[in-house]
Amino acid sequence: MARINDNYLRLKSGYLFSEIARRVKEFQGAHPDAKLIRLGIGDATQPLPPAIVAALHAAVDEMARAETFRGYGPETGYEFLTELIAKHDYGARGVTIAPDEIFVSDGSKSDAANFQELFSPDAVVALTDPVYPVYLDSNVMAGRAGAPDARGGYDRIVYLPCTAENRFDPPLPERAVDMVYLCFPNNPTGAVLGRAAFKRWVDWARGAGAVLLYDAAYEGYIQDPDIPHSIFEIEGARQVAVEFRSYSKTAGFTGTRCAYTVVPKDLTARSASGEAVPLHGLWFRRQSTKFNGAPYVIQRAAAAVYTPEGGTQVRAIIDFYMENARLIREGLEAAGLTVYGGRNAPYIWVKTPAGLDSWGFFDKLLNEAHVVGTPGAGFGRSGEGYFRLTGFGNRASTEEAVARIKSRLKR
Repeated sequence: MARINDNYLRLKSGYLFSEIARRVKEFQGAHPDAKLIRLGIGDATQPLPPAIVAALHAAVDEMARAETFRGYGPETGYEFLTELIAKHDYGARGVTIAPDEIFVSDGSKSDAANFQELFSPDAVVALTDPVYPVYLDSNVMAGRAGAPDARGGYDRIVYLPCTAENRFDPPLPERAVDMVYLCFPNNPTGAVLGRAAFKRWVDWARGAGAVLLYDAAYEGYIQDPDIPHSIFEIEGARQVAVEFRSYSKTAGFTGTRCAYTVVPKDLTARSASGEAVPLHGLWFRRQSTKFNGAPYVIQRAAAAVYTPEGGTQVRAIIDFYMENARLIREGLEAAGLTVYGGRNAPYIWVKTPAGLDSWGFFDKLLNEAHVVGTPGAGFGRSGEGYFRLTGFGNRASTEEAVARIKSRLKR
């Protein structure tokens, strides 16, 4: 009989959002007339901007003509897109990134999950806690996490608490680690780091010989001009960091699928013999073996983000979601809850009311207010006692959800 990868058996019983879906389905079965409002998963709800739709139509028309039809494209992305990324996302902020250091993909979730393949099975991983589950689960699947421990974590993972007590600024690891996952603006807490905090991480990684896996999927939501949008704005980061970015939450590509990862040619890790090996070449080898590239029509759509019309329209979508976040934040604060985030990120991180843990608050809101959020415990042990809501709903549903929650909390 074929042997499975036993590491999959070490995963928690269910992926967080699958468990949420199960509970919601069970509730809907028992209450078919209930009008649910979903503010749990960070899925875009606003339609694609007109400039992007026009680019999609034009690219589809190209595919319908023999003289402009495209087959397999470059696995790392078409130059027309990577050059725009290098110019607008980095050059405009004074950061030099070469187009061939940019790898276009179908999503930063898959890139963040797959990049760990470049590291040895015994590499030590550090995670902020709470954390986006993909960072942890992909390393569990790879056999890097060790055994489940009594506190709900894994015994080989180094956890870096991000809590209100430390202002959601994770401490540096107290032991040797090989890889550190960082996400700012943070999912789930909505927190951001200032330039000094980023420099502290880059300086530490250079001294420790560690690699920073930096998820900047929400950088477009930063409102504070003093907050860096890229880790590469910090001197020395090219030697120690990879950056993941996505069009999903900025331009509404959650169902269209396009993202990219920046792997500087300066970034190295060591082989078993101690030789410094560039990760750029390894990631290129991995992608060209396992990935055929994002579709041409999708990359043309992504390129439209950088047109004057596209940029204005994308900014309007971000502003719309951030207004939703403000409404949620201020509404729940008025109801007496302690609320974090929602200022430089579309996520609102709520302290649960006294007497309720995060799943208890989930069930209360689902059953009494018919509002779906995300329990903080699903993001890690430091997420217990918190609850995540998102600004990605439509305006009327967001306002109604806030009113429902406030009404139930007054009882």
